[in-house]
Amino acid sequence: MPKMKSVKGAVKRFKVKKNGSVKRGTAYRSHILTKQDADTRRKQNKPKVVAKADEKNVKAMIN
Repeated sequence: MPKMKSVKGAVKRFKVKKNGSVKRGTAYRSHILTKQDADTRRKQNKPKVVAKADEKNVKAMIN
């Protein structure tokens, strides 16, 4: 049986942390940030984690 290939789009977007949770990026961070208020922009700087329900699927795509 051949090895399963990683989903390259997922590899570029997610990272598994030491505790096993999966880090992800935030939406709406690329451009036209002037329309967003400062609170929203500040919140988007904080690290985000993938939901527990999706963690298994993301890890399968990465490995």
